[in-house]
Amino acid sequence: MPSKKALIRRPGPRLAEGLVTHIERTKIDPDLALEQWEAYAGTLAAHGWETVEVEPADDCPDAVFVEDSVVVFRNVALITRPGARSRRGETAGVEEAVARLGCSVNWIWEPGTLEGGDVLKVGDTVYVGRGSRTNAAGIQQLRAAFEPLGARVVAVPVSRVLHLKSAVTALPDGTVLGHVPHVDRPSLFPRFLSVPEESGAHVVLLGGHKLLIAASAPKTAELLTDLGHEVVTVDISEFEKLEGCVTCLSVRLRDLYD
Repeated sequence: MPSKKALIRRPGPRLAEGLVTHIERTKIDPDLALEQWEAYAGTLAAHGWETVEVEPADDCPDAVFVEDSVVVFRNVALITRPGARSRRGETAGVEEAVARLGCSVNWIWEPGTLEGGDVLKVGDTVYVGRGSRTNAAGIQQLRAAFEPLGARVVAVPVSRVLHLKSAVTALPDGTVLGHVPHVDRPSLFPRFLSVPEESGAHVVLLGGHKLLIAASAPKTAELLTDLGHEVVTVDISEFEKLEGCVTCLSVRLRDLYD
């Protein structure tokens, strides 16, 4: 039976100091952020996901964006080496958590950099964004770790947003969703669906045809509902102020067998 485990990490006291690169900084409400995070974790749990809380990393403002610390393919967890130096302290707790879950652990080594937000898995195809946080050496190391397991690794340019998954995610049938102004090369994806809102490009597959999407993308929610998907919305406005999205607040582990 495939697993439905989701790694999450609660926002720390320095959240408001999180990195911002492509948008203007605005004030964060830490109490509201915690409330939104709890609602997000509760939504995963309500849809059958077992949430596994990673040890806090309170010195790292961006640690709540747990997806950037690890990429998992089958049962192999690749611990990343974030391109943002201030984020490198985030990986130790995540490494501990995936090891406890029985993953085989590999690492990205210097001079490679890789952040999990740059990796989109669609079946056995692994798209990796080459942008400001993930470099060519990081992509080469990811290939070396995952290709022997049957992955087909496709590198794509990312210049308009922070991470690949800030621009695109995928539906259960493999169709890639994106907000065109933020996607460098839509033609690199075999099936591409343009969505009307930036945050509409971010979906988490909850299982079946259920999709988790940010409340800030009502037009996209309507479009996806019209296409026969069941859309579940969650308000993550405080995390969006830090370029966060629904995908980066958890790591979904589907291929671990109990």
